[in-house]
Amino acid sequence: MGFFSPEDAKFLKDKLEAEMDGPVTIDFFTRRSPLVVPGREPCRYCKETEELLTELGALTDRLSLRVHDVDEEPDVAREFGIFDVPAFAVSGERDYGIRFFGIPAGMEFMPVIDAVIDASTGDSGLSAASRKELEKLRGPVTIKVFVTPTCPYCPGAVRLAHQLAVEREEVRAEMVEATEFPALARRYGVMGVPKIVINDAGGFEGARPERQFVSLVVREALAAGARAAGAS
Repeated sequence: MGFFSPEDAKFLKDKLEAEMDGPVTIDFFTRRSPLVVPGREPCRYCKETEELLTELGALTDRLSLRVHDVDEEPDVAREFGIFDVPAFAVSGERDYGIRFFGIPAGMEFMPVIDAVIDASTGDSGLSAASRKELEKLRGPVTIKVFVTPTCPYCPGAVRLAHQLAVEREEVRAEMVEATEFPALARRYGVMGVPKIVINDAGGFEGARPERQFVSLVVREALAAGARAAGAS
């Protein structure tokens, strides 16, 4: 039995065919070794995530899937900034810095579709005011959005983060499924979701409208840059 019902598969196929412009590649990172390594958690959802992405890729010829084993291709994993599995990157004409860590289950699946379409068009869809605000950024920015599959407000935060990554080449945006990576969630003090972390330091919680989300990201990124400059 697949992940998609016939009705869902038709809806997704029609949406992708109608809204995608160019080809998109999903680079999926997994760990297939059955060996248990001390200090390393087994990959709980690698198999299911690969199956989900394979089924998605079969819906349109414009979407291709490349599978990488992080133990066999560590250099590729480093190139894409993959710190754990399952994980995948969504790229179009270029690598837009769109990343997903964990299985995009429940409410977190539609941001995958949005990311595929955005990567295919290369258009963030952000307002002119948001684009102007993002011009204030200086240096690389990494946005981590911690989510859970049942959070109704998380998909919007993930979507906005990925839109910023499409808009600005220096921005990288990562969805992180908090329950799959509890040690990471503890490290960043995730008490509620969506939790947005900017450059591994400052951040904010909760759903925000586009303009406020963008302004908060810019503010936290500039503050992190100032702290780093002061410490050097």
